[in-house]
Amino acid sequence: MNLTLRQLKIFQAVARHLSFTRASEELHLTQPAVSMQVKQLEETVGLPLFEQVGKRVYPTEAGEELERYSRSVLAILDEASLVFDEMKGLERGRLRITVASTANYFVPQLLAAFCQRHPGVKVSLDVTNRERLLQALQDNDTDLVIMGKPPDSIELAAESFMDNPLVAIAPPFHPLAGQKNIPLQRLQRETFLIREKGSGTRSATERFFVEHGLSLSSTMEMSSSEAIKQGVEAGLGLGLLSLHTLEMELALKRLVILDVCELPILRKWYVMHRTGKRLSAVAQSFKEFVLKESGQILHLPTLEQR
Repeated sequence: MNLTLRQLKIFQAVARHLSFTRASEELHLTQPAVSMQVKQLEETVGLPLFEQVGKRVYPTEAGEELERYSRSVLAILDEASLVFDEMKGLERGRLRITVASTANYFVPQLLAAFCQRHPGVKVSLDVTNRERLLQALQDNDTDLVIMGKPPDSIELAAESFMDNPLVAIAPPFHPLAGQKNIPLQRLQRETFLIREKGSGTRSATERFFVEHGLSLSSTMEMSSSEAIKQGVEAGLGLGLLSLHTLEMELALKRLVILDVCELPILRKWYVMHRTGKRLSAVAQSFKEFVLKESGQILHLPTLEQR
């Protein structure tokens, strides 16, 4: 049937009041306009929907059937409208966020604080390396990404919200622990535990040493920051990791930060999305939350813990 929602609403008002006059008053329409819409609806259905007895109108059998269907249709639309209003008010909604594995050390704290304010929001969190982050951005498979240096190959709206220093770490028993102003060249004699290819931390480390005319002569590849920390603790070598991954180990004195000239490698954390992407109300709110409040929520170790 080719009927309209406007016709259904007018029909419902007439059926509820059993009066064209009272229906027109409720809808702020003229009585002829109401009568015309009902007549068009009857022509669409192919059956009379009302019959007049004296000064009152009553629904016919077809009218009673249509009244039940129209009530269901309008109720579903009202529910949909409520859901959309709640989403606009952040009472409901979904947030898809993809983050670098290193960022997973602090992003859950941000999400927890955000979800406490908006308990109806459902969050999907994907933690991965830089290579897959770039693919998610390229394919537009996520609302927001939190990572280090934005790529030049994709047009992005990227804003920094926090420092992300990379520091050299060693076990407390290492000969360099406690020394001051260690020359950067001295690190070439050490074995370094590094992340896998595609990792932002590894790319930043390799780029840093190339810029200083140096190279790491001995490396051991690890698949995660946790593996690197455990390897460094065990004495397998040194590491270069984000300061944000080291809070527990520094507090427990399992690792120390080496005082190396030219370090730390100064980087930033960014929240980003594809340029021109239309963010949902939830995604836009979380982005603003990260930019404005992350500094008050996150309490991270400092470089003084050497």
